[in-house]
Amino acid sequence: MLKIKSYVKVKSIAEAYELNQKKSACVLGGMIWLKMGGRNVSTAIDLSGLGLDTVQEREDEFYIGCMTTLRDLETNAALHEYTQGAVRESLRHIVGVQFRNCATVGGSIFGRYGFSDVLTMFLALDTWVELHQAGRIPLAEFAKQKKDRDILEAVIVKKTPRSSVYLSQRNSETDFPVLTCAASLSEDGARTVIGARPGRAVIVEDKEGILEGFSEMSKKEKAGAVLGFSEYAAEHTAFGSNMRASAEYRKLLAQVLVKRAWESLGGIKA
Repeated sequence: MLKIKSYVKVKSIAEAYELNQKKSACVLGGMIWLKMGGRNVSTAIDLSGLGLDTVQEREDEFYIGCMTTLRDLETNAALHEYTQGAVRESLRHIVGVQFRNCATVGGSIFGRYGFSDVLTMFLALDTWVELHQAGRIPLAEFAKQKKDRDILEAVIVKKTPRSSVYLSQRNSETDFPVLTCAASLSEDGARTVIGARPGRAVIVEDKEGILEGFSEMSKKEKAGAVLGFSEYAAEHTAFGSNMRASAEYRKLLAQVLVKRAWESLGGIKA
């Protein structure tokens, strides 16, 4: 059972940061996973009064407040258009609408959960996080860090021109994913992310340059590159076993999902 000694609806991020320095304090977020645990919380910190619950489309970025719900992300037309539907696809399988109306992007990203569809999707984009103390840092850097007592204020998606796609495999419609895969292609190159390994999502580094110059390839060349990279990605990503799938199955599945993702981005009929 979750036990909370005191509750504070803070008036500023600075106040939230100060309160959160105690190890027994906790930022509430959407209270989805927290309420399912048996934790004793000395101070529950509520950020809901700080106006951090909107998606702001700016000239060169999307500024997503930490208290924005997953449902608001899912229904945001501008994000949907920018990612060619990939963001919406990454969210629509997460439990149900009622759940997504409560779960927040801040909780999903700060938690760095291995099963997180949200982390997988945003790692494939030019995404940064804004922290109270550390300031803006790339999400790829943040995802590798251990949890600390900083406060995540917002997630920022730069409007770098790119094509993107999201895929996942689940044993049942509303279950946690067995494996997730997101891919994007921009002028900066190709990016592939694999999550629910069951560890946290990772970017697959194309150290052999298999997808280099992908957009300029012929369809035949793309097909060869896609096949080669899907095999490479499966071989160079670490997988584990849990109640949903074995490491061997995830490795096979990774090859399939990566292949489908890049066939989609390359306009190759699967």
